[in-house]
Amino acid sequence: MRAARILVSLAVATSAAGCLSILEVPVETPIQPKLDASRFSRVFVAGFVSGGSEDVDTNLETVRLLRSQLKNKSNLKVIEADVLPILDVAAKGVGGATPAATPSAAGAGQTAADAQRPVIRDERDLPPFEKVFGDKAYWKGVGDEFQGALIVTGSVIFVPYQRSGYVQKEEEVYDSFGRRSVVPVRTYMDRKGFILRPKFVFIDGNTGETLYAETFREEILYNADQSTPALSSYFELMDRLLPSFLTTLSSQTIKGTRILLR
Repeated sequence: MRAARILVSLAVATSAAGCLSILEVPVETPIQPKLDASRFSRVFVAGFVSGGSEDVDTNLETVRLLRSQLKNKSNLKVIEADVLPILDVAAKGVGGATPAATPSAAGAGQTAADAQRPVIRDERDLPPFEKVFGDKAYWKGVGDEFQGALIVTGSVIFVPYQRSGYVQKEEEVYDSFGRRSVVPVRTYMDRKGFILRPKFVFIDGNTGETLYAETFREEILYNADQSTPALSSYFELMDRLLPSFLTTLSSQTIKGTRILLR
């Protein structure tokens, strides 16, 4: 009896499903800003403590990219000024103490000062340098120069990365009758790519106080025999986290679709 009821229910459901139509409806989801920046009319992307790959000037590229994005997608006036050498400022330390650093070897075209400039190889080297973000006097001085603007700074690490292991990929196979099918295959592969680890710090230029900070981490891997320029990988990784960065200062709208059955 129970089996009969189940069969009847399935028949009714199948019949009803046959009468359904699927409607795809566009939807927009507003996302409120993480930081109330309403008291600011101007924003200054100052510069970053940067390190990692020498193939990309992550300080300069990050400043350029964020200024461009804020011009297009924020109501704040973006200040165009020289990028500040935050790494050099951080190297002097807060209160005169110099953080431990790995000096670079002097090479062709380098001065002795360049050779003594601290080199940040990965995120483990960052903590002593990130103390600069708590130097209220320094940031208030920067803010005074730009009429109390909201200051965006932080750190950016962009490093080469390698990993070996099994990956699953799809492979075409043909049976004895020549019929094609696609099956998942686990293959051991060497892969290489990059890790991007930015930390964005938002500082009140009127007081030098840190208002908000957020850290991201993105990685990308390619087949070992694939040659991808470091700069291309940097922009690809930044594209992934830019929406989150922008929602810090202004409301954004995420567009998508929902499926309705009727």
